[in-house]
Amino acid sequence: MSLRLQARNLACERDDRWLFHGLDLDIRAGEIVRVEGPNGSGKTTLLKILSGQLADYEGELFWGDQPMRRAREAFLSSLLYLGHAPGVKAALTPLENLAWYQALAGQSRDESSRLAALEAVGLAGFEDIPAGQLSAGQQRRVALARLSLIPRPLWVLDEPFTAIDRDGVSALEQRLVAHARRGGCVLVTTHHELTPCDELRRIRLGAGGCDAGH
Repeated sequence: MSLRLQARNLACERDDRWLFHGLDLDIRAGEIVRVEGPNGSGKTTLLKILSGQLADYEGELFWGDQPMRRAREAFLSSLLYLGHAPGVKAALTPLENLAWYQALAGQSRDESSRLAALEAVGLAGFEDIPAGQLSAGQQRRVALARLSLIPRPLWVLDEPFTAIDRDGVSALEQRLVAHARRGGCVLVTTHHELTPCDELRRIRLGAGGCDAGH
């Protein structure tokens, strides 16, 4: 199945206000698609709809040219979603958190892969410290370790640069570009201004949430 996520005539209303409506999207392999817009324009809501977490919307989604209702299993097996919050359990160590993620993904609990994933995000030496004792940036890095631990072609990332230092920002940008160049796809919201590259495309949700532009 081709790596292609589409939305047709997508609309979502909250508190008697349209966040967006009449929205058409076509997201393909090799792209980094940044969703932009003012606060309250529906960026996080859009990502949750596109990642299958919200069903309260109008319009239709497609994965690989098939309606999402028929392609949902294949879609979910291709998706890695990282939300605005790190999603890290404070009482567990980074190694234990990643083991939990592996179990959720149906992977074997391979400690060597977890160690490698933590080293890749700069957390070597912090593997056995409870996550609640780590800084906000380190907790974010635990979440970002999933990008290499659980290979998926479609990444949906909500504010992944939050609390990351300058070196971490640069490394994450490089990782997003490398993923796209390998044929993956990244859908991202971020207040960080991404470095321009051939793979980057922007979608802007309008003030008042009425429309979008490419």
